Amino acid sequence: MHPHTQTGVEKRFLLSIGLTLAIFAAELIGGLWTGSLALLSDAAHVIMDAVALLISFVALRLSSRPADDRHSFGYHRLEVIAALANGLTLVLVSIGIWWEAIQRFREPQPVRGLEMLIIAAIGLIANLAVARILHGHDHDAGSEFARKDLNTRSAFLHVVGDAISSLGVILAAGLIWWSGWLWVDPVMSILIGGMIAFSAYRVLRGSLHILVEGVPEGLSVAEITKTVQQIPGVENIHDLHVWNICSGHVALSAHITTCAEADRVRRQVSQHLLETYAIEHTTLQVECDGQSSQVCGCGSPQPAREK
Repeated sequence: MHPHTQTGVEKRFLLSIGLTLAIFAAELIGGLWTGSLALLSDAAHVIMDAVALLISFVALRLSSRPADDRHSFGYHRLEVIAALANGLTLVLVSIGIWWEAIQRFREPQPVRGLEMLIIAAIGLIANLAVARILHGHDHDAGSEFARKDLNTRSAFLHVVGDAISSLGVILAAGLIWWSGWLWVDPVMSILIGGMIAFSAYRVLRGSLHILVEGVPEGLSVAEITKTVQQIPGVENIHDLHVWNICSGHVALSAHITTCAEADRVRRQVSQHLLETYAIEHTTLQVECDGQSSQVCGCGSPQPAREK
């Protein structure tokens, strides 16, 4: 199993962290200046983005370490743990935003609509730039890894969610500037909190599914069993298990009963799993009549045992 070594992705993370911290500083100062809870909520979302990106970057570096005597699979699961941590931070942020929005309903605060609109627009442009950096539209090896990696995808969802919330802040700022409706500010904050909570659900569901060794998305044990049984020489397949070591590595183990040459059947099944399902890490035990065997001929006598 090969470690993750993606220099291009790491550079994207570092650049994204820098831009995200700049957005946070601008929105925090702007939120305090304009008195906008929606802008401060977006600033809170942004700083959690920065924390998420930092956690993801550290996990990415650690997951590139090779396997050793104490960690035979390497450190790939660290990226899943980082994604889980990112999801939990999103839950905490959404709860905090909802609480503050309730307080604003009770005690409305004046808001500078025009200034809020300008700062939110700057934040939106910067967030879109960060999202583009993380997504990697140049289609290099790092970009392909980023699309498959749960840790990177969770960080990307953080940034996309913040871009959407910035758009909501712009809408709220425009309404406040045009009409003076101060209640729009906490309402938009509640909507931003709900969007953050939905992002948290997606990230937590994906990371927990891997940690409990669920079947990877897009794969079916029944379908794999059916297609493998159609390979010539395969009598039966049982005790089949397929799971994610991390989002980019799928593992499979199974017992195969055959009456043909075992090594040939094993190679055919491994090749089928690689070409059809992109499963690289396979452990196959080939058996004949319930006994492990290297060669057993169907319908032919077994070699006599030496006495």
